[in-house]
Order: sequence, then C-alpha cells, then structure tokens
Amino acid sequence: MIGKSRLLISFLFLAFVAPAFADEAAQESRFLTNTRQLIFEGRRSGEGYFSPDGGKIIFQSEREEGNPFYQIYAVDLNSGDTTRISPGTGKTTCAFFQPGSDRVLFASTHADPDARAKQKAELDFRASGKQRRYSWDYDEAFDIYSVRQDGSDPVNLTHSPGYDAEGSFSPDGNQIVFCSLRAAFPLEKLSPELRAAYDKDPSFFGDIYLMNADGSNVRRLTDAPGYDGGPFFSPDGQRIIWRHFEENGMIADVWTMKLDGSDKQRLTDFKSMSWAPFLHPSGKYVIFTSNKLGFENFELFLVDAQGEREPVRVTFTPGFDGLPVFSPDGKKLCWTSGRTSDGKSQLFLADWNDEAARAALAAAPKRSKATSGNANFAPEITDADLRREVEWLADPARDGRMTGTPGAQASASWLAEYFRQNGLQSFTENFSMPFQFNAGEKVLPEKRRLEIATGDSKSQSVTAKLDQDFRPLPFSQAGEASGEVVFAGYGLVAPGDAGVRYDSYAGLNVKDKVVLILRYVPEKVEPARRAQLNRYAGLRYKAMLARERGAKAVLIVTGPNSPNAGELVPLTNDFSNAESGVVSASISGKMVDALLAPGGKNLKELQSALDNENPHAETGFTLPKAKVTLACAVEHLKKSDSDIVGYLPPAQKSASAEYVVVGAHYDHLGHGGTSSLDRSGEENKIHPGADDNASGTAWVMELAASLAKERAEHPEKFRRGVIFACWSGEEIGIIGSAAFCEHPPVPLDKIVAYVNADMIGRMRENKLTLQGVGSSHAWRRLIEKRNVSAGFNLSLQDDPYLPTDVTSFYTRNVPVLNLFTGAHDDYHRPTDTADKLNYKDLERITKFSREIVLDLAQAAERPDLAKVERSSQGSSARETLRSYLGTIPDYTTEVKGVKLSGVRGDSPAEKGGLKGGDVIVELGGQKITNIYDYTYALDAAKIGEPTRIIVERDSQRVMLTVTPEARK
Repeated sequence: MIGKSRLLISFLFLAFVAPAFADEAAQESRFLTNTRQLIFEGRRSGEGYFSPDGGKIIFQSEREEGNPFYQIYAVDLNSGDTTRISPGTGKTTCAFFQPGSDRVLFASTHADPDARAKQKAELDFRASGKQRRYSWDYDEAFDIYSVRQDGSDPVNLTHSPGYDAEGSFSPDGNQIVFCSLRAAFPLEKLSPELRAAYDKDPSFFGDIYLMNADGSNVRRLTDAPGYDGGPFFSPDGQRIIWRHFEENGMIADVWTMKLDGSDKQRLTDFKSMSWAPFLHPSGKYVIFTSNKLGFENFELFLVDAQGEREPVRVTFTPGFDGLPVFSPDGKKLCWTSGRTSDGKSQLFLADWNDEAARAALAAAPKRSKATSGNANFAPEITDADLRREVEWLADPARDGRMTGTPGAQASASWLAEYFRQNGLQSFTENFSMPFQFNAGEKVLPEKRRLEIATGDSKSQSVTAKLDQDFRPLPFSQAGEASGEVVFAGYGLVAPGDAGVRYDSYAGLNVKDKVVLILRYVPEKVEPARRAQLNRYAGLRYKAMLARERGAKAVLIVTGPNSPNAGELVPLTNDFSNAESGVVSASISGKMVDALLAPGGKNLKELQSALDNENPHAETGFTLPKAKVTLACAVEHLKKSDSDIVGYLPPAQKSASAEYVVVGAHYDHLGHGGTSSLDRSGEENKIHPGADDNASGTAWVMELAASLAKERAEHPEKFRRGVIFACWSGEEIGIIGSAAFCEHPPVPLDKIVAYVNADMIGRMRENKLTLQGVGSSHAWRRLIEKRNVSAGFNLSLQDDPYLPTDVTSFYTRNVPVLNLFTGAHDDYHRPTDTADKLNYKDLERITKFSREIVLDLAQAAERPDLAKVERSSQGSSARETLRSYLGTIPDYTTEVKGVKLSGVRGDSPAEKGGLKGGDVIVELGGQKITNIYDYTYALDAAKIGEPTRIIVERDSQRVMLTVTPEARK
C-alpha cells in the first residue's frame, strides 16, 4: 500500500505540477538561455559587474577565513582566475570598474578601528547557532575607495561621516554616482522625530550624490524622504537611473533624472519593492528586481526606458533573483540568484535575447499613471478630499515642508503626480519648474583676515579673531583691501532741504580708504526723524554709498549707545545672491576703540556727539596711524526647489491665447526659524502648516481636478486656458512665484488674472476676506455675482501689495485676487495642525472660487488693470527695524488702527497687557490708522524706554505701557 501510494503521488506530481514548471521554464527561456551558475566558492556572492571590455566581472563574496563579511573579487571570464581586490578586513560592497583605467571602486570599512572586533562578533553570533534575517548593512564607517585592480594604491574618495557606498562610474570614467547617508550627520542636529527615524531605519536618509572620479565636487541630487540608492549612469552618460523607496520602506520604484538632479521621471508604479535597475546598453529598456509576486519571491522584470508600459516578467524560478547587469555588448546577463543546490545566493550568467525583450515590451499594456497616494481622489470638490490632501501635506513625515528640504521635494513629487493623474498638461517634462535660492552664507575661513596696525612697529599690529573681533557681512565682495581708515559717522546720505538732508560724507574724501561707519541712525533724534533716516540705514545701502565714493572696504560697528552695543552683525541670510561690490565686515566695539586710541578718541564720545545731530560734532576724519587690511570671502549656499505647474489649454490654441493663473504656496517653515512664532517649549518642533498653506494647496488641487473634468466635458467654456501653480519659496520671500514671473511659460501679458489662496482653512462666523480687489475694477462685479448663492460675509480689501504670492504678479501688471480666512493663534506655530481646519467651509470657498475662475476663463473681456499706489511709508527692511513688540496683526479686518489676532508669548506686548482683539490706535504719541502707520511708529520707538500705547478694547480706549526690546 505504501509503495503504491508513493507511486500515485509521483504520477500526480508529474501530471499536474511538472507541466506548470515546464511552462514557466519556457517563459524564462524566451529571454535567458544557457543559464549557469558562475560562482561556487564561498558562503554566498552577489553584485557582479562587467569590465568595460566584457572580459571580467567584479563581485562580492563571503569566502575569507576569519572574515564573515563580503570582500571584493574579480573573475577573468577567459582564464577563470579569481583574485581578491579589497584589503580582506572589514566589510566591503558595491564594486565597479573605472572605464579607461586600471582602477576600480568599492565601498569598505577596513579603516574602521573596530573592523576586526565586528568580524569576531559576527563569527561568534553565527557559531552560537542563532540566525537573523538578511538585511543591508548601513555601517557608518563605509567609505568609497579607488584602487588598482591588483588592490594597490587605495585612495579614500569620500571621508564623510555616515554610510557612503553603491557607487558606479560614468561611461567616460570621469564621474561617480553613489548613495550616501551623510545628510543625517551629525546625528545630534536631527530633530527628535528624525533621530527616531534614523534609529529605526538609517536608509530613510539615503540620497544620491555625484562627484568627480577623484572625489571632488560632490553635489547632492535627491533629498526626498525615503531611501534613494543603487544608482547607475545611462549608457550615453546623460541620465542617472536609481530606485526610490517610500518612507515606509516597503514600496520602491525605478526613477531616472538628469545629472543635475532635474527632470526626475518615475518609470514604474508597481505597488511593490522594485529596485536594482540597470539599463540595457541600447538605452531602450531597463531590467530590475521586484517582489511583485510575494515578499519572499524576488524576480527580474523589464520596463521600457520611458516607463510607458507595464513591466514584463523575465525570470520564473521560485526564490531570489536580483541585481541584474547586462554585459557591455548587451548579449549576456549576470545576476544574483538563490536557485542553487543549498539555496544560498550566488552569481549566475546567461545569454540574453534582446529581440525577444523588445517584442515583449512592445506588446505590454500601457501603464496607468495613478499612484497610491493620489489614486482615490474624486474629480468633484469635496470636504473629504480636502481633508485628506491637507492631512498628507501637514503630516509630520513632510517635516514642515521648508523650501529646499526633502519634505518639500516629497510634496512637489506628490503634487506633480496629482496633476498628471488628473490630465493636466505640463510646460516641462514633469510639471516641475525649478529655481535656485540662497539658503544661507558661510564664511570661508581660509580667505578671511583682519589686520589692524596702529603704529609703525609690528608690536602695534593686531590680527583680529573671526567671530570675536570681526565677521564678514553676508553681502561682502570677495577679495582683500588695505588702506588708511576714515571714520564716516553713521554713513548716511538722506536727500532733502536744509534741516532734512543728511550727508555723512560731506567734505570727506574716502577714495581708496577703508571706511568705518556706525550701524543704525542717530540714537537721540525725535521719532519722526528716526523713521525718516531709517529708510536709508540698510547695511547694503550704506556699503553701496561708501563704494560709490571710492572706498576700498567698509567696516561697520554697533556703537555703545545702540541696541546690541559692540556686538557683531549676525551672518543672516537675506536670500539675495548679490554682492555689494565692496569688501565689507562687521567689527567689534573693542577693536574700534583700539583703532581710535592713537588719536586720543573713543567711540562713545564720537557717537554721543552725533546722536543729537550736533552741528559742531566731528562727523568724519582720517584716523591717525591706523591702517587696516581686510580680506573676506562669503560663500552663498545655493539650493534649488521647484514650483509645480500644470495647465488646461484654451479650447482654441493660438499664439495669442490667454490664461488665468490659479496658485497657492505649498512650502512652510520646517522646524521654525526666524519666522516662527513658537512659544516656550515649542522650539525646533515641526511646523505642520495645515492652514498655512496646506489649505491653499488643497484648494488648487481640487480646482485643478474639477476644472479638468469640466474642460473634458465642455471645452467650449475655456476661451482662456487655466494654469495651476503650487509655489515653493513663499515663506522666504515669494521666491518661487517671482521665478515664475521672471521666466514665465507663457508671455506675462497673456496672463489676464492671478487668483491666490493663502490660509483659507480657519473660517469663523462665515467671514471670508478677499484682498487685492483694488487691482481691477472687474473684481467687485464678479465677486458680487458669485457670492449671491455662496452667501459669505465678505470683507473686501483693495491693497494688492500683500505678504504673499499676489505681489509677484501685481508688480508685473497682472490683476490679482487673494482669498484669506484670517490669522489665528496657531499661525507660524507647531500647533497649526490639520485637525483644526473647517473643511466644510473650505469646500464652500473652493466651489465659490471655481465659479470665479470659470467666469475669468470664458469672459469676452479680460479684467482691466487698476493702479493702486503703494504706501509711501511702507515697511522698513528687517535690518533697520530695531524695535520689537511681538504683536500679531489681524489682516482680515478693516478698522481704523491695527487689530491684533494675538501676541507672542513672553513678548513686550504680552508683558504690557496687549491681547488678541485689541485695536492699536496710538503708539508713542503717533496716531495709528493702518499697518503702515504702526510700522512707522514702531520703527521710531526707543529701545528699552517705556512707551505709551492706546488700544480699543470692548468699545473702550485702554492706555497701556510697553517697553520695546531690541530685535535680534
């Protein structure tokens, strides 16, 4: 009975199972023939890459006695000889031949002092009989090395903290693309949330970098959250292919980009872990690894180089098949496979059928562009979709969406995919319109020097210390200057008649001299005079005045009578790349007194005489026996980010086609910074920016989807096209929208109107504020028509000069309209979270906006442009605004005065008794009727002196006292 049962089972297996295996083998043989195991020695091997002539394969293998980790070897495909290339100690991985040379690269930890101890610990672990699941090792000691093929002349190319590996050469051998986790270091700088992410999975910080073959000129190409790795060059050297893991570490897809990191294109959307992509030498298709058929079953797949077709399966053998690589002639495939007798992975080699691969891809169905992040949104405007969109953007995983950060880039990719899914067209290849911005300044220490000589002997010469005695100003011209020193008072030149005019340079010759000037304006002048002079007190402006008068260098000192007395000017980013054209630095009060001492003068007396505008004061003179040599070099740290821009074309395309632009900014503050209003205990926390401005971004998304559906069904309604823009860089100075207006995809005179939304998620009492109404006479008529059914309690404000993206357009003669539901206590704080938004009213606002945009798109006449004069008083540059109160104006309410939505914690305003709802009507004896009056009066207030402030509170005038503090 037993024998017959076994015979029957064997028969059934052969009858039913064997044909299935045979069919799968036939499927695999379409592409792969003469499949054989190449490497047998060692516990396992993998990652084999051909030499440029195809005669060798470099690979990693565990075979060294006493070392359980991979080492690097090369096998000669003609002789069969295998030689070790790596040092033999530590861990190594990811080797690659350098074209045109006898060198190779690989990543190694052999320089790690703990390398041998780690080897022993791993051997002991294995000897214990314990097992762990195989996973990639992101050892912080991994660096990329270049060596000769005999293992000699090792050169460390990276020298960076954190994992550096996964490198490969460009086809000409001149560049290396690689993966690095260096952006996470030092780990101490990470926020608690990001540190927890690193501890859970370091690969979260993996990004793609490019460097020259000698390790120089390193530049970062990716910064989206999630693991970017496994990069290779395209056969023509023009693009890079890599795989990107989503933040959860479970889903990965294949991407390509240009060598500068632009034009990122997603080739797969396989809902699985798709990785290890490698382009065929023809450049027509990609082979990659995926666990589409189950977590334990990795197979090889093909996809066309444009990602237009669904992937085609290549291997049909259970277990692991991965890390595929074509030979240089495209006729062979080498890959790592577990189809061995013991189940351990080793290198395999097969002949490749290129013709069959192309035919299979041509027959593959076209790929759907939808992604899991955007696939289930409805084209109709709904509060449910608005909530999901805001929640995604304001999720802590976006890390506050600061311009230029991974969180902003992830948001940009998500928005681009949303536009693509909803059928919008793109002016660029992937909806991305990149721009550069200045992300800060860094003093180059090797190129800075300040030497002060106050006599003839060397003993009277002093070398100043950086950041203690002097600091280059962020706008300094790079270079060195030497000369005599001329004191020029406050360095001010203000036009006007006698009694108003001010000229620090009157009768003073500063040509070829080093000019020493005081920061700010005279300290004891009347408030009105202070406010007048403050307009000319910007540091850049003062440096320019000195330069125009022939000065070789400028030194600026904060006088003893001024706020922050004697302190150096911070190296604060003003987001401008422009230099002042003159070598410029801040100098300490102590160093200035040393300069003045030989002439028997001191800074306190000089400033005090100038502070009263004493006509007999010594306003300028050459310092006796003083000579200065000043060298400065400031690197402007460049970063890039992208606006995401799509459009619906007009029904009739023509060269004269017109467009309506709909936009909102998607960036926010990251972890706060100088623009944060965080309170004690909230420092450096993620600022989610749900209302500011995930609400506006969701508004753009819903309008884009709804109007795309409308255009598909009723194209005749679109006399004009509609451009949808999600801006970055708004929080650092409306940089993204300004870049769009500087380099518009359509002529600016063909843009008939710009409609913007900034903070529209916190409606209270049915109140909606529409700003910029004065920019066109058409707005009131359109608004009235659409609000009859919408039923909002509207507040219409004329001023188009607003601290949001409408200003970029209005200053270029485009009528603008901005939607706003008002400031609140969570503004610019970590408490601006998605759960606090009013989504039902956000839906109402979006539907109301849709009708206005449709009216603009189909109207026979374009809105006229109405001129609104900017206030002559305006607001001063931050560097001249010295006084700080900590008030938060409410811009939604038109009152006589300045209504406050709140005050900052522990600020002079809070200490003085001000609170949200107060309307400021007087400050320091000056009447306040608008925000400009308030800025003017605050600018004129004296630091540290109690100042009377009158507010209207509950229909009563209340007199309070505030003591302005120095603005840091």
